[in-house]
Amino acid sequence: MNKIIENKFLGDDMYLMKVAGDFKGKMGQFYMLRAWDTYPTLSRPISIFDIDSEGITFLYKVFGEGTKIFSKLKINDEISLEGPYGNGFTEVEGKIALVGGGIGIAPLYLVAKKLKNCDIYLGFANKVILEDEYREVCDNLYTTTGNTFITDILDVTKYDYILTCGPTPMMKKLVSMVENTETKIQVSLENHMACGVGACLVCTCKTTNGNKKTCKDGPVFWGEDVIFND
Repeated sequence: MNKIIENKFLGDDMYLMKVAGDFKGKMGQFYMLRAWDTYPTLSRPISIFDIDSEGITFLYKVFGEGTKIFSKLKINDEISLEGPYGNGFTEVEGKIALVGGGIGIAPLYLVAKKLKNCDIYLGFANKVILEDEYREVCDNLYTTTGNTFITDILDVTKYDYILTCGPTPMMKKLVSMVENTETKIQVSLENHMACGVGACLVCTCKTTNGNKKTCKDGPVFWGEDVIFND
């Protein structure tokens, strides 16, 4: 068990939670978090937002019982973490854009820290959050809210690589936008997960290479390999 250092409300049901300890993790990987005994039954998969000498940070949104429990945790409360799990983003070089929508912005902070030179595009339903934090780790930050989609302001041909996480329609749109261009894209899928280690098959996704387990084979895949449902 590890202790909570911070659990800050950011708005739009989003929280930034930091847990004390010595943790490992690559950009795009996730941990399974649990702050209860028997209910809910399953731990919750949460992407790594950041790792530093003090501990590990997660950005999460309250959706159900598990994340609701997380939101009520106080400093020095205990939480169980297992991980890191999954295959994250492949390190790339060149002109890079990171594109996130909603809670899909979470893994992109660590990506920006690792890659250092990149532009970040973040789309929000209502309120822009963590603007200063993201601006510190990128070359340029662009945001949208409301009815303006982040894909509306992005010219994919300006970049060698797009790394993205967010709603499936957004990522599907981005994959279609890079077709017939030289731009390559990696997508981090947000499929529902149960075990986190590829045993239960709940998170199975379709690819050009057959069915894959999002938690173990992904969550990051090359966009051209993913078959998105209509």
